[in-house]
Amino acid sequence: MFTGIVAAIGRIAGAAPGGSRLRIDAGGLALDDVAVGDSISVNGVCLTVVARDRTAFEADVSRETLGRTAGFPVGARVNLEKALRLSDRLGGHLVSGHVDGVGKVARFEPVGDNRLLAIEAPAELARYIACKGSIAVNGVSLTVNAVSGAEFEVNLIPHTLEATNLRELRVGERVNLEADMVARYIERMRQFDIGD
Repeated sequence: MFTGIVAAIGRIAGAAPGGSRLRIDAGGLALDDVAVGDSISVNGVCLTVVARDRTAFEADVSRETLGRTAGFPVGARVNLEKALRLSDRLGGHLVSGHVDGVGKVARFEPVGDNRLLAIEAPAELARYIACKGSIAVNGVSLTVNAVSGAEFEVNLIPHTLEATNLRELRVGERVNLEADMVARYIERMRQFDIGD
């Protein structure tokens, strides 16, 4: 479980053939308290640490994960966050690290010091996105400001632009999306007749 508050920007330093094992340069993320078996969010994807040294860690990636995410190209800068501890502040929202789908950047425009980011979500994911609700984009907890069909807008403040890789986005780029988990549970409960 994560909060969507990015702790550091790392880089995909290497990948095994087919991308099944990644080596991730941790950037400014301290790894001294990370053990093999711990979870780290990498661009919103919960990955299990299988090896580490002082400056980098390795994680295995399944075909399922590669098929459901925007991928992990070598050299890409990635948002990193260690798993939430029960004693931590919940500054963002509860993020599982299980990507629901891949969106596409429709617009990325300056608005004063901020940036308006519009994303076209997959149709099957759009029903979970609500105005003033939460969404994770590449693992970053954001508030939805507007929704029109499958497209939604978020506002990126200067701090978010500085602390994450979202500032590097381009129109047409693919991004990992995770909807607020509460919306998914509500839909599942509605599928059953409570009177039974």
